[in-house]
Amino acid sequence: MQILKSKIVPFSRIGALAHQLSASGKSIVFTNGCFDILHAGHVAYLSQAKTLGDILVLGLNSDASVRRLKGASRPVNTQDNRALVLAGLSAVDYVCIFEEDTPYELIREVLPDVLVKGGDWAPSDIVGSDIVLARGGKVLSLDFVEGLSTTGIIQKLGNS
Repeated sequence: MQILKSKIVPFSRIGALAHQLSASGKSIVFTNGCFDILHAGHVAYLSQAKTLGDILVLGLNSDASVRRLKGASRPVNTQDNRALVLAGLSAVDYVCIFEEDTPYELIREVLPDVLVKGGDWAPSDIVGSDIVLARGGKVLSLDFVEGLSTTGIIQKLGNS
């Protein structure tokens, strides 16, 4: 369990860690999301994101942020539990919980080489793309796995 917890980095330390990794020649990929109920679409997406660099940093919306974005009944899983599950994935190197509705400030701290989101996002609409592009980085929209969503899972459970 301690190994998993070591992959969860507080916002106050993520910038220094990212700088250290970059200085050692590692390319950093960044993505973010709520990841409330982890499903196969998430795993495929994160695995694909990991192939784009050396280190995958995942920004995780806090519980308060998820409630503001998704409604009072969400998240289903707490931020600490979501962070532990994500840290357990081999594709994810670091998880950082952020309180804002968008990861803009977190992206300014991490300064990734590659910024990715799922296929439902146009690269020009991805929050933080201005930061990454200004540094000569890449902004990509990865394949979206149709029919797999946390909202869809919750709706299916409600109908059973």
